[in-house]
Amino acid sequence: MTAVTTATVSRGGAEAADRMAEYRRRGWWRDETFLDDLRRQARERPRKLAVAGRRLEEARTDTLDYAELSRLTDRFAGALLELGVQRGDVVAVQLPNRWEMVPLLFACMAVGAVICPIAPACQEEELRHRLTLTEARVCITVAEWEGCALAQCVQELGRELPLEHVVVVGGSGPEGTVDFHDHFVQVHWEQRRAADLEGRQLRPDEPFVVLFTSGTTGYSKGVVHSQNTVHSGVRGYVDTFLLRDDLVAAVTTPLVHYSGLGQGVLAGVMLGGTIAFQDGPDHAGLLDLVERYGVTLLYGPPPTLSGVARAQQVDPHDVSSLRHTVTGAAPVLQQLVDELRETFGARTYSVWGMSEFGPVTISRLDYNQDWAAHSHGRPIDSMEIRIDQCHDPSKRAAVGRLRARGASQALGYFRQQESFDAEMTSDGWFDTGDVAREDGRGGIRILGRARDTILRDGIVVPMAELEAIISQHPAVTEAALVGPSGQVDDPIVAVAVPRGGARPTLGEIREHLRRHGQDPRFYPERLEVVDALPKTLTGKVRKIELRALYAGG
Repeated sequence: MTAVTTATVSRGGAEAADRMAEYRRRGWWRDETFLDDLRRQARERPRKLAVAGRRLEEARTDTLDYAELSRLTDRFAGALLELGVQRGDVVAVQLPNRWEMVPLLFACMAVGAVICPIAPACQEEELRHRLTLTEARVCITVAEWEGCALAQCVQELGRELPLEHVVVVGGSGPEGTVDFHDHFVQVHWEQRRAADLEGRQLRPDEPFVVLFTSGTTGYSKGVVHSQNTVHSGVRGYVDTFLLRDDLVAAVTTPLVHYSGLGQGVLAGVMLGGTIAFQDGPDHAGLLDLVERYGVTLLYGPPPTLSGVARAQQVDPHDVSSLRHTVTGAAPVLQQLVDELRETFGARTYSVWGMSEFGPVTISRLDYNQDWAAHSHGRPIDSMEIRIDQCHDPSKRAAVGRLRARGASQALGYFRQQESFDAEMTSDGWFDTGDVAREDGRGGIRILGRARDTILRDGIVVPMAELEAIISQHPAVTEAALVGPSGQVDDPIVAVAVPRGGARPTLGEIREHLRRHGQDPRFYPERLEVVDALPKTLTGKVRKIELRALYAGG
């Protein structure tokens, strides 16, 4: 098992110890766990709907109430014990957004295992890296995903790894694999192995999940969280929006990522609410979930929410239950705020975060309705942020390198602790790698990654916002901006994916930016049109590849 423990967070001596004591005093860290939350909900509201998971290809929605979720948690925990999973072992789960993911998450907590969620789109080389690094004993996957024989791929990788069992969900796998339904669902392990679960449950400060980063510049890193570091982020999120047990959240992000797992599943169970999701992109299907279950909060990245709004305009559903539309992962533009307000009658809020912390800043209920288009908001109660001069962290700045610290900070990187520690100052501030500016209300607006920074007359070019605006051009599907050599005085190159048969010109892109009120100094000086942008598993553009491609242009 990893050497990462809560001692990782405690470096920094007496000051850090005082901060951690404060985390507990304020309730950001606690003595209970998310598994305790599930048991409480099963006692207090056993028949309340906990999970609604739509299977698009099968045209069906699987549901679990809290009593069923708790019972399946124990059944799946017994199934893991039967496979030989020991306390501290890593269990890799490579699944799309399906109901099985939820009880598996809690089952790992129950047996004392560390869950490692992996996206089905993870390619062979990166999958090998993750399974090798974590030394996962078990990998639970699907037989096939988007034409790739995942179970066979994992089984072949297992021959060179400590992997002992490949479990296949929803289809027959290769010979030698374990059928999930036969082993996990059909057998009443909660009766056979109940006594064996005593004393195994993960404690709140122990490592409980490994979430891999996007890996934009190389192999991804495994971010290790305890239940308490996640609880503080989830607590800050639900408190900001005053969420209660009447929460019905539709989550469009993957359950294998922090937002889906934390702000989705764990927030829902902590409050006793309902979480709805589907296993693929379908805007009309999402609207059906909103209408059918009375969704109160819709969460997703800007392109997804815009697509859902357009689907509502074409085929209206009853969305009167919606109170909040929450978005992150990209800058929010005024056009999106207006579109969502006019279409859903709901206010839009912007969230910024990262795997190392979860949600860090959120635009607030007391902001005006348009503020999400100008700011990523203020830090949640358990977090602090500051902006440093890019090359001198001892000096503050209105625009510069964003640092963060607080109760939501991860324990470290799995077996790469020195890399995590290298991002920290002596007093506990973590370098997020982003450049931000103050929003004038105690919050921030993210401008882009520090390594992608370009300056014009000493001003940081707002790369992320410009990319979002260019992606709204009618002839563009998505776009990225890069400096070919990675220097701050680089020319700005726009790389765009055309929409349909249209092919944008540089002049059109520059005029589009002018109409959106952007500074002419920030206009791209060159345009490249490509069929697709190179991306990581989490959908982030691999700008290192774009720079290499256009360095000599």
